[in-house]
Amino acid sequence: MSTENLPQSPQQPIRKPRVAVVFGGRSSEHGISVVTAGAVLRAIDRTKYEVLPIGITREGRWFLTADEPDRMAITDRRTPDVEELAESRDGGVVLPVDPANREVVYYEAGSVPKALGEVDVVFPVLHGPYGEDGTLQGLLELSGVPYVGSGVLASAVGQDKEYMKRVFTSFGLKVGPYVVIRPREWERDESAARRKIVDFAGEHGWPLFVKPARAGSSIGITKVDGLAGLDEAIAEAQRHDPKILVEAALRGREIECGVLEFEDGPRASVPAEIPPPDAHAYYDFDAKYIDSTPGIVPAPLTPEETADVRRLAVDAFEAASCEGLVRADFFLTEDGEFVINEINTMPGFTPISMYPQMWQAAGIAYPELVDRLVQAALRRSTGLR
Repeated sequence: MSTENLPQSPQQPIRKPRVAVVFGGRSSEHGISVVTAGAVLRAIDRTKYEVLPIGITREGRWFLTADEPDRMAITDRRTPDVEELAESRDGGVVLPVDPANREVVYYEAGSVPKALGEVDVVFPVLHGPYGEDGTLQGLLELSGVPYVGSGVLASAVGQDKEYMKRVFTSFGLKVGPYVVIRPREWERDESAARRKIVDFAGEHGWPLFVKPARAGSSIGITKVDGLAGLDEAIAEAQRHDPKILVEAALRGREIECGVLEFEDGPRASVPAEIPPPDAHAYYDFDAKYIDSTPGIVPAPLTPEETADVRRLAVDAFEAASCEGLVRADFFLTEDGEFVINEINTMPGFTPISMYPQMWQAAGIAYPELVDRLVQAALRRSTGLR
């Protein structure tokens, strides 16, 4: 029977994948997350994707925000805030917790909730606790929504510097000397916990770096040159995390390397070097983001050193079961050995951040980098993999 004269159903237009860019959050890195989101929103290909910006306030409320990247920049040495970008403070948004339903819902007191359409992938550009540490990733796993970056375990390992170092050591990667003070130790016997740090200094020498164990962007870190500054450094770290990490200073060059997930597996970027900043004691928050201390890309390394650090960066990516992207930070010591300091599963991602710069030098421009990360997320399923 011929179907030539039968009425034809109109073809449904092919819907572009919808990307929810989620940013802000409850951590002390809130402002940098907003800056990162502005860069991603500016770069993402609007002919290829629909975009839904969702900001999380410092108190944890989820808002629809203005899709205005120019308002998400550091201005007068001040980072932006989600509250300033919220389209309405009376209503919020929620992601589904049902894998069969990917619709984002807008709610407002006294009104019927409104469905905003399905989300195909989430690009979570949150830094620090309550976002980069596996908490948001767990929510997205429950929701069945694919997302950019590492899963729950790798995100948690990448956030907790103690367990990150333990994982690296178990896989044969060299880490520097460190000691951890957990909250119970401090609460049980403050003087004994402090003595533990002093004994560590006696073994490894001053200066020490005292830092929150689960924070990033160099927030809460103090370089301590002696006993006189120790208590203040501990208090500063504990403002951001009750668990603190104390590291011995390593003499050497700071080398970074990006890792990106391709169709055939992870590959390493061109490495970069972070020179000692002139106006800062070390590469702290202001040096990174406010004064934008430039890195050297590519790092002036020998071919053998370049090959070594690229291999080690991929080894670190694999050791922590990472996905999507990672920035791996190393020290090249005076005896020519690479010591891994940490990884970032969602590194600073503005165009001037080191991760995009390293891939730019490797031939992948910022918009292509964003696209590759979204495509890698769309290829993966949620759940065990």
